[in-house]
Amino acid sequence: MDWKNLLSKKTLAEREPEPKEWEKYPISPFENDYKAIISSAAFRRLQDKTQVFPLDKSDFVRTRLTHSIEVSTIAKQLGVMITDNTTSYRNDDFDSNTIKADLPTVLACAGLLHDLGNPPFGHFGEIVIGDWFKEKLTKNEINNTFAYKGQPIYDIINNNKSDTKQMYNDLCHFEGNAQSLRILSKINNKPDGYDVNLSYAVINALIKYPCNSLDFVKDSPDIKVHKPGYYLAEKDVFDEICNATGTKSGNKYYRHPLAYLMEAADDIAYATSDLEDALKKGLFNVDQFIDYFNDEIRKIDDYTKKKKSKELIENLENRINHLEVRNRENEIIEFQKWSIFAKGWLMYVVVFSFSKNYKAIMKGDYESDLFKDGFHSYSLEILKGAMSKFVFNSGEILRLELSANKIISSLLDDFVPAVIHWEINDKDYKPSKTDKKLIELISDNYRQDYLHAKTDNEHYNLYLRFLMVTDFISGMTDSYAKSLYQKLNGIE
Repeated sequence: MDWKNLLSKKTLAEREPEPKEWEKYPISPFENDYKAIISSAAFRRLQDKTQVFPLDKSDFVRTRLTHSIEVSTIAKQLGVMITDNTTSYRNDDFDSNTIKADLPTVLACAGLLHDLGNPPFGHFGEIVIGDWFKEKLTKNEINNTFAYKGQPIYDIINNNKSDTKQMYNDLCHFEGNAQSLRILSKINNKPDGYDVNLSYAVINALIKYPCNSLDFVKDSPDIKVHKPGYYLAEKDVFDEICNATGTKSGNKYYRHPLAYLMEAADDIAYATSDLEDALKKGLFNVDQFIDYFNDEIRKIDDYTKKKKSKELIENLENRINHLEVRNRENEIIEFQKWSIFAKGWLMYVVVFSFSKNYKAIMKGDYESDLFKDGFHSYSLEILKGAMSKFVFNSGEILRLELSANKIISSLLDDFVPAVIHWEINDKDYKPSKTDKKLIELISDNYRQDYLHAKTDNEHYNLYLRFLMVTDFISGMTDSYAKSLYQKLNGIE
């Protein structure tokens, strides 16, 4: 791989020409990408989507929007650190002024976009959608009524043909990363439409998993195949982008080098900022966190890593011990300051790892994340573990997730059956009056996307209609999903 291709400015649709006068004050296509992302409806909807706390009424907790801005900021700073680093591992590739300018901007764009495909109510929403289809596409007597033209849909989609098997896997393994690519590829259907039209470099840096739903292996030592990164519907777009950026060789797909940095930025933001929110909400106190961190340090065998993790938590202990007045408000302030300190060290080890493993990354041979073998790899794991211990199993989160499950499952129960026989031109199989009303509730842009993408293959079109529904539901904000659920069930 080389940066000339990796930083491809090509787009899926031709961009509208700018006035000649604007050339006097030029900005790069990647800066235009950043502007387009900020202005897009899909990005703005993140302001009312869950980061960690579903349906939370507090103003101070992070949403997907504030989380994405934080990830974008960290990712951009990592890009600057990579191109300006003074270590012996620094590569001559970064001597180019163009690369030094473009690389951080592409990372900033990818950071803004990385959660674009997430449904309402956080990652739990992904699980609910996938589990709903798994249940419906299982062979049993109840599901005989889940049929297309009288034929059980599990017979149509869940078979051993590669394309239809991928349709099944796409639906049963709904994945926000693949959904992000789907959202960004919509411009391909309607070049003159409203969808955001981004550079290939930005889109490719967003694809953490250059792998489809047939080939992903959750526990593989190779991190790039841990999840599906694209659906069958976007296979051609994915292939075109990878060919243009040079992340495809023969039949093999590689991670874009910047995807490693974008992923690291996401991990850093998640492992630090979300803990701040949990502390503010009272899910743990500073003493409990310090005790947990020290308990986990005792399990580390590696001397250097143990020492570095100990130094990290001792910094927090010193901040707390030197408080003139120790109360909850002051502890939260010191924890926030310590969080910034911890982020700095995590960013340091990420940049060092990228520089040290640069050749393997550029060859497509690097299979781990950028924290592996770094002296703060355990620190990151302890921080993530604290989220599991104090946050995810709390009664508040569990109650909210149960509410989210009911909302999303109910919407799928209504809308998926409604679209099964929509637009198939068969007098014996037509949507009911109720189905037609539900279809009218699906935003026109999603219906138009389907009509532009449909083919002569009726079973593939059925899959596309299901994706139309998952597009509609996953694109909802938390508040809209809750409100629509209440209205359809006579609660509001």
